[in-house]
Amino acid sequence: MRTMRPVPTKGVLDIEAYVPGKSKAPAGVTLHKLSSNETPLGPPPAAREAAAAALTQLEVYPDGQSSALKDAIAEVHGLDGRHILCGNGSDELLGLLCQCYLAPGDEAIHTEHGFLVYRIQILARGATPVAVKETDATADVDAILAAVTGKTKLVFLANPNNPTGTYLPFDEVRRLHAGLPGHVILVLDAAYAEYVRRNDYGAGIELVSSSENVVMTRTFSKIYGLAGLRIGWMYGPEAIVDALDRVRGPFNLNAAAIAAGAAAIRERAFIESAIDHNTRWLEWTTGALEGLGLTVTPSVGNFVLVHFPDAPGRTAADADAFLTSKGFILRRVAGYGFPNALRMTIGTEEANRGAVAALADFLGRGQP
Repeated sequence: MRTMRPVPTKGVLDIEAYVPGKSKAPAGVTLHKLSSNETPLGPPPAAREAAAAALTQLEVYPDGQSSALKDAIAEVHGLDGRHILCGNGSDELLGLLCQCYLAPGDEAIHTEHGFLVYRIQILARGATPVAVKETDATADVDAILAAVTGKTKLVFLANPNNPTGTYLPFDEVRRLHAGLPGHVILVLDAAYAEYVRRNDYGAGIELVSSSENVVMTRTFSKIYGLAGLRIGWMYGPEAIVDALDRVRGPFNLNAAAIAAGAAAIRERAFIESAIDHNTRWLEWTTGALEGLGLTVTPSVGNFVLVHFPDAPGRTAADADAFLTSKGFILRRVAGYGFPNALRMTIGTEEANRGAVAALADFLGRGQP
């Protein structure tokens, strides 16, 4: 007798589940978590207060439109709130885009070292993910355009990209958009936009405002220090926002998230201090690691991708084990196509100096 059982839809069993960065150190060792690109400064005090106030009314459903948060985002960025959609992290919004615009037989493009969630969400819709080669760990516009077919419906571009920290200048983003058919949506994932200090960078707001097939996603999980509340937002054409709004959960953001996000985005002085901290320690950490003889991919985010020698006892896996034993938790990135590299978040001064010193010990070179 044949046993029958439910079978997932096409693509689901091809997904390798997303594995987050480690968060534990050995017993008795001080933990310095540098594996998830969290800010070392935490959220603005006003965000903590707003979240605490929201917890006094847990019996009440949150505002299903996240109006206070939308209003704050629109105010700070000078946007029309009708073009904003808030989500349970930007991950939810990426998933909703795939849900609304992909079907079995469709294709969606991402770059070879792009965010793993793109592939997961594409496969979950039964569509085909198309991974495009990068050049020097940076998205290649010509390669992306060459991969577009009649089946292409979405193009995902993380800018800056995680885990490389590289970015495309905005003129290149415009060239990419100009080469896409009108029915293909260009998704600009700008999770790390606040950290970028380059004159030729743009997160995508202007391009979205002048186009019908471009959206930009952002997050409160990085510089705003609200990763634990899962808050993301999208700016897009009204027609695309309307489509996603029809299928999202009716109360997809909780009350504490709405209140904390609205407070955090208005704390400009606090955010500027977080930017200054990152700028200083990104430069210091990059220089210190290169001083140890390690190769570091130039980054504009709040992390660095560190490449290790392909030598016995000196590989990324060896370094990861050694660092973990000392309480410094970095991110393995083999799943992103870098089997011999680690990603290190820019942390506190103590964490940054400590991780570099530990790597110096690991490499047998003494203090940097």
